[in-house]
Amino acid sequence: MNDTTHLSQIVEDSTAVLTLNNPPVNALSCAVLNELAHRIQQIAADPDIRTVVIHSALPKFFSAGANIQELAALRNSREGQVYAERGQAVLHQIEHLPKPAIAAIEGVCLGGGLELALACPLRIATTASRLGLPEVNLGLLPGFGGTVRLARLLGTTQAMNMILLAKEIDGAEAARLGIVHQVVKPGTALETALELARQIQSKSPASVAAILCTLLPRDDTLEKHAFEKEARLFGARFDTEDAKEGIRAFLEKRVPQFQGR
Repeated sequence: MNDTTHLSQIVEDSTAVLTLNNPPVNALSCAVLNELAHRIQQIAADPDIRTVVIHSALPKFFSAGANIQELAALRNSREGQVYAERGQAVLHQIEHLPKPAIAAIEGVCLGGGLELALACPLRIATTASRLGLPEVNLGLLPGFGGTVRLARLLGTTQAMNMILLAKEIDGAEAARLGIVHQVVKPGTALETALELARQIQSKSPASVAAILCTLLPRDDTLEKHAFEKEARLFGARFDTEDAKEGIRAFLEKRVPQFQGR
């Protein structure tokens, strides 16, 4: 096993298993994103790896999202936009792999954690999983592609319901809506994902790559503009008092008092 501070990788039967381990909640810090980008780049170049599974070493958290301390340190719209663009770039790497990535979701999967899962073409959750994009509660919006990918999956109406109201749903509801492909009992998401990976590996790798290229958007100009707009609007929030108040309130464990400024 090749270990790093917050991410480890093993290769099992041609499947690269990436394990997030950033206690207490698997926050997607810049360090975690950088290591994830490095791993995905290596996986893309390795012909012996045919599938990828991303899961968590923490039984109660797939990932609770961005590192709030890092968000609090962003000083203006430009820094916020660069932050969002970096997260988007890493998740684009995952989505655009010619080998399918499978998210095995146990426990909490919120904010950037759900955005990471949405970048995986296949997703497994459990009945105990909690999924949502609660960024509006911080005076923000999703910045790692969540608005684009969730709307792509659900359509504008259902995506609006989840994002605008910061609605959290369980794994069964996520499966009903089509956010995840399968819901299983707690403690079995990784096992299910590995079995799914084995089934995919029985198919032609070239056919699998072609199917991913056909089904997943690659060069859609409108969608590219949508990602750019999301990053720009995410960044713009860091010029507002509401975003500062929302982040402070989260860190101070209190209800934010938004003033519309």
